[in-house]
Amino acid sequence: MRRVVITGLGAVTPLGASISRTWRGIIAGKSGLVATPDSEEYKAIPSRVAGLVPTESRQSFTEPVPKDETSEGKAPLKDLLWNADEWVSGADQRRMAKYTQYAIAASDMALADAGWNPKPGSIGAQDTGVCLGSGIGNFEEIYDTSITYHKGGYKKVSPLFVPKLLINLAAGHISMRHSFLGPNHSVSTACTTGAHSIGDAARFIAFGDATVMVAGGSESCIHPLALAGFARSRSLSSTYNSTPSTASRPFDSGRDGFVMGEGAGVMVLEELEHARARGAQIYAEVLGYGSSADAYHMTAPREDGAGALLAMRRALRAAGVRPREVGYVNAHATSTVIGDAAEAAAIGTLMLGEEGVEKEGDVTVSSTKGAIGHLLGAAGAVEAIFAVLAIKEGVVPPTLNLHRPDPDRGFNYVPLHAQDRSVDVAISNSFGFGGTNATLVFAREGYRT
Repeated sequence: MRRVVITGLGAVTPLGASISRTWRGIIAGKSGLVATPDSEEYKAIPSRVAGLVPTESRQSFTEPVPKDETSEGKAPLKDLLWNADEWVSGADQRRMAKYTQYAIAASDMALADAGWNPKPGSIGAQDTGVCLGSGIGNFEEIYDTSITYHKGGYKKVSPLFVPKLLINLAAGHISMRHSFLGPNHSVSTACTTGAHSIGDAARFIAFGDATVMVAGGSESCIHPLALAGFARSRSLSSTYNSTPSTASRPFDSGRDGFVMGEGAGVMVLEELEHARARGAQIYAEVLGYGSSADAYHMTAPREDGAGALLAMRRALRAAGVRPREVGYVNAHATSTVIGDAAEAAAIGTLMLGEEGVEKEGDVTVSSTKGAIGHLLGAAGAVEAIFAVLAIKEGVVPPTLNLHRPDPDRGFNYVPLHAQDRSVDVAISNSFGFGGTNATLVFAREGYRT
C-alpha cells in the first residue's frame, strides 16, 4: 500500500481562529473555556461553561483580548477572533451552517499551509478528495426551524433547511469551493468523527483512490437545548461554573464531567512520493489506524477499557509499531469519571504489556481537553493535530487542571505545564457514544524507511 503523510494543518478552536494561535495557547497552558451567555435559556442549565470560538461580539462574556493582542489597542489580530466574513461571503453564510463555515476556514488554512491549489479540472484536482464530518452538525437550524414550522407552517420553512442540515454538506461545500473531484466522504460517529475521517482518508490514499485528501471534523452545537440534553444525561461539568477555566479536569480526582466545545480541525493528507516530488513540507507520517466497538452500552465504556485497547492494538499492528516505541499518547479523556478511568486502564494494559515500556513513569499521556473542552465531532481531528505537532515541535502539550491524578497509575500525565520531549511516534485516541473507538498512529518523517 502507498504511504501517507501530513502536509498541511488548519484549525478553529476556543483558543483562536488559527492553528498557530491554538498551538501557542495549548503549549502556554492557556484555557479557552468561558461562561455561557448570560441569558435565561442558559441560566436554567446546571452546566454554565463552554469552549466557545472567540468572536468580537462574545467579548462581553469571555476574557477580554489582552493589550498585546491588539493593533494600537483597537483591532484584535486576525488569527485570534473568528470573523466569518474573512472566509465566507455573506451570501454563502446564509446558505451554510456555522460548522460548515468553520470547516471551510480550517480547510483553507490547511490547503494554504500545504501549498496545494490544483487548477480546476486538472489531474491534481481529480485526485484530491474530501473526508470531513460532524457529530451533531447544525443543531441550531433544527431547533429554529422546528419552532418556525410550528408557528407558521410549511411556507415558513426555508428551502435551504435541508442543505444546511445534512452532515455531508461541509465536505460538499469544500469540494465545490476548490473543484476537487476525488472521493467526497462524510463521517458521523459522534465524538470519534474526526479521527475516523482522518483514518478513512488515509486509506483512500493508501489504496489509490486519491492522492491528496482534505480530512477532519467540525462542530458548532453549543445551544441551550444541546447543553440541556447532555446535562440531563449527567455528562457535563457543573461544579466549576464560577471558574470556567478549571472545569475540564482530565484524569483529575475532582473531575465531574466534560465541557462542550466547538470548532474544526483539518489535515491535508498526501501520498508520500507525491509530496516529496513537489517539495512539500511534511509534518509527520500516518502510520496506522485502528477502530473497534465496545458493544456494551449507549454512552459508557467498559470499565477495563477493552474497546479502546482493541482500537489501539489494531492501530499499532497496522503501523508495525510496538507499544514501547510510542513516545506520546494524546488521550481522548474528556473529564468524565468513568471514561478517563477506562482509558487509563486500556493505556496501562497496552503500554506495560509484553512489548511495552518497563515502568509506568515511561508512559507519557496527556489530554488537551483541559484547555479547549470536548469539541465532539471535531475533537479527534484537533487532537490528532496536537499529536502531530508534538512530534514536529518536540514538545508535549499539558493536561490542565490536573492536581491529583485519578487513577494515579504513575504515568507522566504532563500535568499543568508542557514538556520538551523528543517524540518519534505518537498516538491519538477518540471514543464516542454508541461504543465507537478509533486510534491514529503518527510518526516523524523518516522514522520508517
